[in-house]
Amino acid sequence: MGRRSILVATGWVVTAAIATVIGLGAIRLVGESLTGTPGGVRSEAEIERALAAPEPTPTTSTASAVPGTTGTASAAPGSAPSANSGARRGFATDGGTAVAECGVGGVRLVSWAPAQGYRVRDVDRGPDDDVEVTFQAAAREYELKVRCIGSEPVAVADD
Repeated sequence: MGRRSILVATGWVVTAAIATVIGLGAIRLVGESLTGTPGGVRSEAEIERALAAPEPTPTTSTASAVPGTTGTASAAPGSAPSANSGARRGFATDGGTAVAECGVGGVRLVSWAPAQGYRVRDVDRGPDDDVEVTFQAAAREYELKVRCIGSEPVAVADD
């Protein structure tokens, strides 16, 4: 009976070790998609290049047409429009910021970031006739809706 107990205990330890190794391998394989930063992490060199890029001339449009927005809509620093797109413009609300551009398929959200204390509740990134992002806090919500007028992204009030 003693020999059998030793074999059972050894089998259990070996099985536990194999399960642990498989689990660690699976976490390493899938871990980046579970814990990684959406869009990846930028290197210090990429950030320096983006900051060193010349800032486009700000536009005069404002995002005040959208309820709860503040500030002006201007081109995002270091972001020049790509060759196949129209203008790229940044928008700011108390709930967060977003960058949109107009292109062949309509308007699309390039990026968005919630302000401190807010989270992104919903995103329609496009390309489409209009796109929107909703920033939500415990007691407040801001919806930013953008549409192209000509080749310029413009914030619009809800219909």
